[in-house]
Amino acid sequence: MRVSLRKPVHSGPSLVSGGFTLLEIMVVVIIIGTIAGLVGVKVLDRLEEAREHSAKAQMASIKSALDLFKMDNGFYPPSEIGIAALISGDRFGGKAYLNSDTVPMDPWNMPYGYVSDGTVYSVWSNGPDRAPQTPDDIQG
Repeated sequence: MRVSLRKPVHSGPSLVSGGFTLLEIMVVVIIIGTIAGLVGVKVLDRLEEAREHSAKAQMASIKSALDLFKMDNGFYPPSEIGIAALISGDRFGGKAYLNSDTVPMDPWNMPYGYVSDGTVYSVWSNGPDRAPQTPDDIQG
């Protein structure tokens, strides 16, 4: 009896494959895309929420500075000068009320709105759409 040590040579395609089929790869890509889409929406919602909180915090700081300005000067800065009076108090005793070299911008890179008649004031941000007097405006 003769025993051969050589492996038999197959000339046809192998029945056992080590790779993935196109269908399997497509299913995985669809699953990953769905998960990424769901997570992405939640992240963007949180980002907008964080911007709104940031705007409210900045406006609270501006309101505190406005109240200090009124205690020192007896009136709120006029609308024409606006929040800029809190930065460089050159016209009002040389005192700065905000720790900044420039007028702060809201989280959407727009200036805060300010109006005052000297006795009362209003501060606001136009919000995400950057348009005035729309439902997404943030009041200070």
